[in-house]
Amino acid sequence: MQGYFPLLITLVVAVILPIAILVIVKVLSPSVPSDVKYAPYECGLTVTSEAREKFSVKYYLIAVIFLVFDVETVFLMPWAIQMKELAIFGLVEMGFFLFLLLFGYGYVWSKGALSWE
Repeated sequence: MQGYFPLLITLVVAVILPIAILVIVKVLSPSVPSDVKYAPYECGLTVTSEAREKFSVKYYLIAVIFLVFDVETVFLMPWAIQMKELAIFGLVEMGFFLFLLLFGYGYVWSKGALSWE
């Protein structure tokens, strides 16, 4: 049982510490509710419209396309670091990877997903 004593201490601290922090914050923080505090803040401007306005699907499509291509290009860094060790095999694989990436980019472009109207 001596081997489990540090685990027990960690578990006790993990349970008690967040509860203690929440209690301390609740006791020490000032609470002065007002209408200004609960009003939405829009860059110093008063709110003139509903917060739930509809966005075009193209907005989300371009965001997803950006994420896909951005994350895919992250794979270039490890390849560049290990380029000497991978030799011709790594070059062929990365060429195929870049071909697929550019093919996908061309497909998205040909479908008109990148044109903002």
